[in-house]
Amino acid sequence: MTLNTVLKSEFGLSNCKVKILNGYANKNYLVTAEEGRFIFKTYSDYRRLFEISEAENQLLLHLHAKKIADIPKPIAFNDGSFAKIIDIEGQENLCRLLTFVDGTFMADVPLTNAMVSSLGTYVATLGRALFDFDHMTLRARESNWDLQYALNNKKYIKDIPSVRKQNLVNYFIQQYEQQVLPELPELRKSCIHGDFNEWNILLNDQTVSGVIDFGDCGHTHLINELAITAAYVFYAAKDPLAFAEPLLQSYHAILPLQEKEISILYWLIAMRLCTSVCNSAHAKVSDPDNSYASVSEQKAWALLEKWLRIGPNRAEQIFRAAVGFDVIKTESLETALGRRKKYLSNILSVSYHRPIVMHRAAFQYMFDAQGASFLDAYNNIPHVGHQHPMVVEAAQKQLTQLNTNTRYLYDLLPDYAERLLAKFPNSLNKVFFVNSGSAASDLAIRLSMNHTKSRNLMVMEHGYHGNTQIGIDISDYKFNNPKGQGQRPHIFKTTLPDTYRGKYTQDDGTAGKAYAQEALQKIEKNSESIAAFISEPIVGCGGQIPLAKDYLKPIYAAIRAQGGICISDEVQTGFGRLGDVFWGFEHQGVVPDIVVLGKPMGNGHPIGAVVTTDEIAASFEDGVEFFSSFGGNPVSCAIGMAVLEVIDKEGLQKNAHEVGNYYQDCLNDLKTRYPVIGDVRGSGLFLGIDIVKPGTRDPDTALAHHLKNALREQYVLVSTDGPADNVIKSKPPLCFTKDNVDEVVEKMATILSAYGT
Repeated sequence: MTLNTVLKSEFGLSNCKVKILNGYANKNYLVTAEEGRFIFKTYSDYRRLFEISEAENQLLLHLHAKKIADIPKPIAFNDGSFAKIIDIEGQENLCRLLTFVDGTFMADVPLTNAMVSSLGTYVATLGRALFDFDHMTLRARESNWDLQYALNNKKYIKDIPSVRKQNLVNYFIQQYEQQVLPELPELRKSCIHGDFNEWNILLNDQTVSGVIDFGDCGHTHLINELAITAAYVFYAAKDPLAFAEPLLQSYHAILPLQEKEISILYWLIAMRLCTSVCNSAHAKVSDPDNSYASVSEQKAWALLEKWLRIGPNRAEQIFRAAVGFDVIKTESLETALGRRKKYLSNILSVSYHRPIVMHRAAFQYMFDAQGASFLDAYNNIPHVGHQHPMVVEAAQKQLTQLNTNTRYLYDLLPDYAERLLAKFPNSLNKVFFVNSGSAASDLAIRLSMNHTKSRNLMVMEHGYHGNTQIGIDISDYKFNNPKGQGQRPHIFKTTLPDTYRGKYTQDDGTAGKAYAQEALQKIEKNSESIAAFISEPIVGCGGQIPLAKDYLKPIYAAIRAQGGICISDEVQTGFGRLGDVFWGFEHQGVVPDIVVLGKPMGNGHPIGAVVTTDEIAASFEDGVEFFSSFGGNPVSCAIGMAVLEVIDKEGLQKNAHEVGNYYQDCLNDLKTRYPVIGDVRGSGLFLGIDIVKPGTRDPDTALAHHLKNALREQYVLVSTDGPADNVIKSKPPLCFTKDNVDEVVEKMATILSAYGT
């Protein structure tokens, strides 16, 4: 039969004009007849959907009996049924006819508070009307769009083209598993519409006039209806939370929310967005011609990014205030500081004039206990991003299997060693795992002294290499502090090759060679051979000072000529942070004998390593056994492997290069406008901004501290460093974006303008 024949014979409709409509998984038709307008729905997968269609029809009839305004009403076939299998032009389909509901789609109008308030009232009213409706088919239904089955969508994550976006979804799924799943058994359940999106909600002026498409109805947690609605309301606003109060307040007035429902609403909204983008990605793979399946994808991604920045604490406080619940009281700053001082020494410093009570973090954002969201432009330890889901998953998985020490054989140890050493030149082919950068520095010096049978060491001015006794001995930043222990007799210090404030300033190789020549003279004057020379490629505590071009080659040659070992401390500069190279020593065109690793290799998990040559490792084997209780344990290896995988899969070294160059360009532009910025230096996402008194190179420590603390009040985290503590340092997680850079630079400009510079 033709469609027109069906409409005439089954429903008595005459002079029908039929227009096909967009649909997600079925074909819908707008039917205009003398008797009115209707929606004719067909489903080719009728065996799976017959019972669900029957349940949906019963739900609609129930709502009509409850006098819910302007929703589709099922029209009976001539045999009295509301769903029927019919052959239409050789294809069997499950068919239904519904009344047409007129109105303006929410997607086609800018939202107002009045509209959102009306929507909250409508959703709650419909929800109350369904309290006394139940259906076993809806109870048994398991839909990927039902948030209680949201984890079913994990299989579609691989269809998202961008690995970074995959991991954004993975983050929210991990948090859903942690924050929401344990709460679900205690939550209210009911039948719901299940898809209050912008193309299903109809408006008449400032009021919601109706809703269509009950195809996702199901029996699920009641709060899911509000979460779904909120997702589509919030992504229509520049500030997603701007509509939280009218939506929740009006809903709560009709259908009061419970506190435990409010506590997980943030995560449920995120899961609706994740469900949307996962299904859109899968649809592009499985049905690339279906453009309707991706109609909201761009908006969903945009809100998901904003949602990440907002964070759960702030959202929950706003949700609670909207419905009249008391905001969650948190420990005051004074109390937190008091408890800290009671149990910990004051020698442990805290950042900023007004310290922050941190509660959680995600990627490049951190969230305090009150809900404020901070852009982290400072913390380089979470190298690939705070709580990166691939790193978290690796740790969780391995913790459930095995965590022991290197006296046992397990695959992860050689696997990780092989993966890590593949990032180094061939000569650096042995690795010792420890549990921190400090322990790695300590071991590197022990290896050097053992191999050379000498204890004399050459170190860099302002260098820092850890908190062990050996680490302090070789760290000018520590031993030369007014409160420090002073320089040991066996320690020789060379001048920092600084091309900004130093003696030589031409950074074309001329200065580097001149500084190196001075260092060579010191080496020649020593009556005893030097066991090792250790330096960072960019001296962080010196004020983010890159070693002058061509400095290291002659130094390394001279150290080796008298039997010494060359050590590169890559604790801060390694793992692609510098952008154009994976290791800082590559900038100088040298290959060290030992490389010290720490901080970023575990993304916050305590892990460090010493990478060296066969020869040096073999000489160490002549002594007593080396053992680190935690170095190279399976959990640390799994985490280290995950970090390397994220760097590669997300292209984070390339991102550090591109975003870092953009960052420097923006800062240099700022420098032309504000003479208090004396120098912008560094590489990739390891940058220093030298704050000076205008017209000079004299450090302006007070202004640097003002800028750091003023940025903190503007929810941007940076810190200061350098001998005069006047250098703003920015070493953000490598997932930092150009938009993040714009925020930092714009806020710096605002602060400097207000300061009167």
